[in-house]
Amino acid sequence: MNRNKNSSIYFSPLTDGMRKYFFPLIIFFLFPFRLIAQLPEVPVSTMEQQLEAVTESNDDNETEDDSFLQEMQQFLKEPVNLNTADATLLKELVILSPMQIQNIISYRNFFGKFIDIYELQAVPGWNIRTIQRLRPYITVSVNVRILNSISDRLNNGSKTLLIRGTQVLEQSKGYKSAASTTNNFYPGSPQRLFVRYKYQYKNLLQYGVTTEKDAGEQFFKGAQQQGFDFYSAHLFARNIGIIKSFALGDFTVNMGQGLTQWQSLAFKKSSDVTNIKRQLAVLRPYNSAGEINFHRGIGITVAKNNLEATLFASYKKVDANFVIDTLNNEDYISSLQTSGLHRTKSETDDKGVQKQLAFGGNVAYNKSNWHLGINAIQYHFTLPVNKAPDAYNIYALSGKNFGNYSVDYSYTFKNMHFFGEAATTNNLDKALVNGLIISIDPRVDMSLLYRNISKSYQSLYTNAFTESTLPNNEKGVYSGISIRPDDFWRIDAYADFYKFPWLKYLVDAPSVGVDYLVQATYKPNKQLEIYIRYRTETKSKNYNPDLLTISPVIDKPRQNLRTQISYKIYPEITLRNRVEIVWFNKKGGGDQNGFLSYADFIYKPMLKKYSGNIQLQYFETNDYDSRLYAYENDVLYSYSIPVFYNKGFRYYLNINYDVTRKMSVWLRWAQTIYKGQTSVGSGLDEINGNKKSEIKLQVQFQL
Repeated sequence: MNRNKNSSIYFSPLTDGMRKYFFPLIIFFLFPFRLIAQLPEVPVSTMEQQLEAVTESNDDNETEDDSFLQEMQQFLKEPVNLNTADATLLKELVILSPMQIQNIISYRNFFGKFIDIYELQAVPGWNIRTIQRLRPYITVSVNVRILNSISDRLNNGSKTLLIRGTQVLEQSKGYKSAASTTNNFYPGSPQRLFVRYKYQYKNLLQYGVTTEKDAGEQFFKGAQQQGFDFYSAHLFARNIGIIKSFALGDFTVNMGQGLTQWQSLAFKKSSDVTNIKRQLAVLRPYNSAGEINFHRGIGITVAKNNLEATLFASYKKVDANFVIDTLNNEDYISSLQTSGLHRTKSETDDKGVQKQLAFGGNVAYNKSNWHLGINAIQYHFTLPVNKAPDAYNIYALSGKNFGNYSVDYSYTFKNMHFFGEAATTNNLDKALVNGLIISIDPRVDMSLLYRNISKSYQSLYTNAFTESTLPNNEKGVYSGISIRPDDFWRIDAYADFYKFPWLKYLVDAPSVGVDYLVQATYKPNKQLEIYIRYRTETKSKNYNPDLLTISPVIDKPRQNLRTQISYKIYPEITLRNRVEIVWFNKKGGGDQNGFLSYADFIYKPMLKKYSGNIQLQYFETNDYDSRLYAYENDVLYSYSIPVFYNKGFRYYLNINYDVTRKMSVWLRWAQTIYKGQTSVGSGLDEINGNKKSEIKLQVQFQL
């Protein structure tokens, strides 16, 4: 085997018999201290930081799309076989970069099937940390049954029923007002209920039903005579002849780099500095609790040789703020609602008032090292959208009809991967994202991304790699570098420079921003991981204490320092600790700062029916502007990322017990105690007192 410095690989074919003894011996002698344990501990710090960044960029709203967690759990049960997996399936693992995916396929094409998992260390671009993260989700089985009959798919899958109930124990103001004459109260019970039935056979077939009721919503009475507030059903099949995927019911669509459509979870800036490319299948099943970011209808992807085509059509009712225009005798929608909450009269009045028809598709040509795709989606509403006449809304989405169209592309040359998407609308408003990932050395990777999105470009259900939540009114350049000086250390850093050519909400002038991050991670073995992270960001925001007619816009610098340590003191016990501070100067308000520290105790014995963890935390900030975020472990298929501000303590306890082989139970108790406060929350969610307690119970049955 010969490999040049640019990771282009040239192989001399070996027989399976030679390889059976050759590769294990070579790897044993060359990498004696890098061998992977049979059941390695999966590092979670990178994923935690990515999810924290998603919550922060979404204005403190946690995503309700748990399809990623479901899929990773399924991969634990049915690991991806690297001897048969294609590029589409490898992308679903999320962890791999485009070059790592191409390199493993090229390696497999030259050498044939993998004999042993340790052989992955010989694949260019694959390092020990990547393999450790992937180890629970992959296998290298040689004797694999490729064909799966219809009978297998229909009868040999797993059937699960999941039931989850959540409640805040303290009564908020919204429930106390139920006896008043006002319509502004919560008539429903304070429990949040979630039920999901799912049948799944590997990744080839799944179908199921999902239902949900939010806290405060009625149940089989009042505005919810049908029971649950949200119902979802789906049927999704893969690899049926030339049909690569078929969706009926609820599904998500992901195209290009997120400028025209991206409905699945996607990460933005984090310590994983080279994870800048969007790469998932166009169609994916949807069975989560979120009530907004999906399509409801039918979709199909067909593939033949190097050509792939997708078509989909969707019709559903969406929540919107309905306005009766008596002057022009034309009713309209002032805004689309995305909370999915239907508790008060005003919220239930907004439910499903806008009817949305969407249809579109994708045609792509894929070769081993390049890709070209054409994407289109068209929307039609029954009522026109007409947002409030504020200055920042001048270029906002309006009318009954609009569409997005784009070309996306990628090309890999040796150790470089270039990708991008160029998009436009019916009005020829333009958007562009171009990125480059380079492996300049086996221990050094770099990334670069440029985006230029016009102030009038508008889209729905999109998620590009941008500073803003939606791709609109933004120009910027992002660059990142990841350095691995040895097997124990990793240094990640990025710099992002951006500007907003037009006004934004709470920013009454064109503005600029800059964001830097550097993180050093030390992981000498599977038991210990320590990282320290520094981040500084400067954004612009209105500052108008004198109530001037035009609000001045000022720079708002913010700095953040975090250290975290995770140590497995015994095979079944892991201890974690985080300390984080944030500080900035708030013009006219003096220095602002925040502090957060927690300690985690995680108990997960092998081959036992029970596991659990407990966390204790203290936080203190001046106000909401100096808030902090912290990922919290939760029940299966769930996680929590609360926003912490003011001063207080928080603790939570998770317990999991497998009652039988077919029944598992999770219990979670969490409480926050605020120091020196007489109330918690605001509006109808305000609680008298200084405590907020939440209990969550989940049961899953294997049917």
